[in-house]
Amino acid sequence: MSPSNSRRGDASKHRRPALVTAVAALAVAGGAVVPVPALAAGAAAGAVTSSLQQDFTAAADAYHVPRQVLLAVAYQESAWDTHSGQHSTDGGYGPMHLTDVTPAMMAGGDAGAAGRGDVAKLAAAPALHTVQAAAKLTGLSAGELHTDPAANIRGGAALLASYQKAVTGATSSDPGNWYAAVARYSQATERQGAEAFADRVFATVKKGALRTTADGEHMKLAADSDVAPATGQLASLDLKSAAVTATECPTTVACTFVPASPSNGQVSNRPANGIRIDTIVIHDTEGSYDGSIAAFQQAGGSAAHYVMRSSDGAVTQMVPTKDLAFHAGNYSTNMHSIGIEHEGYAAHGATWYTEAQYEATAELVKYLSARFGIPLDREHIIGHDNVAGPKSSLVSGMHWDPGPSWDWNHLMSLLGVDTGQHGVGPVGSVVTIAPRFADNLQTVQICPSDDPTGATTACTETQQPSNFVYLRTGPSDTAPLFGDQAIHPGAAGTDRINDWGSTASAGQQFVVADQDGDWTAIWYSGAKVWFYNPDGCNTAPAQGVKVITAAGSSPVAVYGSSYPDAAEYPAGLSPSTQAALSMYSVPAGQAYVATVAPSLTDDFFPSSGTVVTGAKSMYTIQYNHRVALVYASDVTATDA
Repeated sequence: MSPSNSRRGDASKHRRPALVTAVAALAVAGGAVVPVPALAAGAAAGAVTSSLQQDFTAAADAYHVPRQVLLAVAYQESAWDTHSGQHSTDGGYGPMHLTDVTPAMMAGGDAGAAGRGDVAKLAAAPALHTVQAAAKLTGLSAGELHTDPAANIRGGAALLASYQKAVTGATSSDPGNWYAAVARYSQATERQGAEAFADRVFATVKKGALRTTADGEHMKLAADSDVAPATGQLASLDLKSAAVTATECPTTVACTFVPASPSNGQVSNRPANGIRIDTIVIHDTEGSYDGSIAAFQQAGGSAAHYVMRSSDGAVTQMVPTKDLAFHAGNYSTNMHSIGIEHEGYAAHGATWYTEAQYEATAELVKYLSARFGIPLDREHIIGHDNVAGPKSSLVSGMHWDPGPSWDWNHLMSLLGVDTGQHGVGPVGSVVTIAPRFADNLQTVQICPSDDPTGATTACTETQQPSNFVYLRTGPSDTAPLFGDQAIHPGAAGTDRINDWGSTASAGQQFVVADQDGDWTAIWYSGAKVWFYNPDGCNTAPAQGVKVITAAGSSPVAVYGSSYPDAAEYPAGLSPSTQAALSMYSVPAGQAYVATVAPSLTDDFFPSSGTVVTGAKSMYTIQYNHRVALVYASDVTATDA
């Protein structure tokens, strides 16, 4: 999602969409409150008059909704941003975040449902289509509710009024009497999620809010500390309580459970039902801890299994490990992984990723590894930026968090992983990328769209400790940076902080392709690429892995998902489909690294709990900055 909205999608092609806004103020969780951002210059607190403010007043009057309730709901949904008719990654439109989710959104979002036969069913839940409900109540078209802020606000007001009438039989002038209606607006199907949303809205009503929107509208909600929310109304919604309230954390980590919206994942029974859990994905939130928890409780978006606070490493679990969370942007990865979100911003990682986070993450990862048998290597403890794109058209837009400032060396050392002595072996041997983080100063360009905090006002080159080495097309620092085929087809790469295609990060393993003085070449993304490596200072020789090469003279197809063949699905189930990633292959003569045996293809159907397992198996290989999959029958594997 974009920096300007906790719910809105990022249109940028290469940057990692932020999960929550930097201005998701008054998002209350665990008693903490995020400060309200200051008004822009010239926006006097006592004289807030804007057309958008007037639209809220008109809609509140038309549908007899207390104005402060309508404003507070919109503040929690969008921070009052209108977004010019663009929808969020979870299909929400306008300041009231009216949803209208399409199968294409589910395919390209964190659900990663590209190629799935049930994608239309995933997108059909009523909670994902409040635009249609608002259209029936107002007589406005879906197009108007998508694009016209005033219409969108009227639609939200109409929905709130309809929920209020369903609860009490009539609207009310008492803001506190709208507690259940506000809870219902969250579209949560579990009591905890609906209650948390309503509590955040009424905290906003009590404390007030003040903001200049991305469109320059000066907005104000005056504080009303006398409002008394009728919390007892919640029982009238007849919501079930989350089935799981106990946390799955080691005793060394402070951990609480707050359920994510059920629409942001799928109930399963991993690994008892045969779905292996073999990967942990490290994310950053691109926003506050409290705001991330709030966002994951909203229907139609993403969720991770765990969210970790920056200041002290405290953890909120939001999805049971047995269930799938929509966090990775790739359904196959979601099936087999656990996601951990870290409070912070990729563009400012070193200032957010604290020792408390690293140590708590290590404790949590060791606990999960021991419980599920997850290998402690960088093909299985990965960043969101290492997740494969599920189809060709989605690769370029895959996320780039936790970014260059996440200290992989430190985390892996806390996990007890010893990279070994620095050095580089002969051509054909395997090396682990191992730059020393503090001494590995790399220059990156950070632009405003990379930084949802607003601190970056112009594209700026900065040098900072980094977890990666740059990859070039020749053994020289004047040779062009390698351009990933999905991001820069036929062109050079860049030093933009979000350009993952020209970098190899710490812990990743590759086969040595050549050497020239201080430069080492590796096989990477179907090409021979070079990085500066005097005396092997940025690598360590690796053993105990498998070297994967083409079994014949033809290039080997590379995939982003691992579904069975269509003929292997039982009757009555819609087969998921997959195609080779068109821009990638493993050419004959090149070699790549796998760390474990191949796994059988599989798929999952949550409506029946059916797990489909295919007869073919696929290796996960370190292909470029991201992992990829190849059929075991297409390759030869030898021990290194």
